[in-house]
Amino acid sequence: MAEEPLSRIAAALERLAPPPPAMADPCAHPAYVWRGDALDTAHHFAPLPLALLTGIDAQRDAVLGNSRRLARGAAAHDILLWGARGSGKSMLAKSALAALQAEGEDIALVEVASDRLASLPDLFEMLASVDRAFILFVDDIGFDGDAAAARALRSLLEGGAEARPANARLYVTSNRRHIVPRSMAEQDDPVNPRDARDDSLALADRFGLSLGFHAAGRPDYLAMVEAYARHYGLAYDEAEAIGWAARRGGRSGRVAWQYVIELAGRAGRSLS
Repeated sequence: MAEEPLSRIAAALERLAPPPPAMADPCAHPAYVWRGDALDTAHHFAPLPLALLTGIDAQRDAVLGNSRRLARGAAAHDILLWGARGSGKSMLAKSALAALQAEGEDIALVEVASDRLASLPDLFEMLASVDRAFILFVDDIGFDGDAAAARALRSLLEGGAEARPANARLYVTSNRRHIVPRSMAEQDDPVNPRDARDDSLALADRFGLSLGFHAAGRPDYLAMVEAYARHYGLAYDEAEAIGWAARRGGRSGRVAWQYVIELAGRAGRSLS
């Protein structure tokens, strides 16, 4: 009888302090999601084939080359991919990694939400002992006045006591070249406006590669539509494709892909 109260107490304590979440095997999967305290498998990781990403050849070659070096244990850079919305920054990072995996390189992607940056030292510690290369992918980063978070990331990139291990590099996307937004008030600072400006640029300077992505011109946009449509065996109308972009306020790889989704849907086709 005495064991029953003890069992209830033990069960209550377990509910108050649940066991740590199960950790995915860091050597078994092509991509993961970092939850801040655990590594989860990224299900349905299937980026577009790298050959379908058109109009960004120089950026593609830079990302692919840097990632291949990382996979082979050579020196590699952290990368900032910045520029126009929908221009292919995120897809390029994922598609380049998938292309290397198809070549047999042992490299994986770990997606890290921008609100989990404070937990990066724990992730670094976990991955440092793994015999595999990792791209830590942070999508659409922005600090909007959070100077402490920006300085913490800057320290992790270079010079901090908890800098990332040699087998892991950060690939970060941002719509802003300098990541940390600047204000006109900097120009009115009577103390030293240059100090404020230099501080806002210091984080972007920590990336060894900074790759710009710009709004697509009409020929590039149509080339994107053509590549997607040809790959999936879909017919398209050039004038309609241009009108689709105009109604969405601009031309980009994302808009081209959305147009091809529309074509596939009309044809009763799946793109998976």
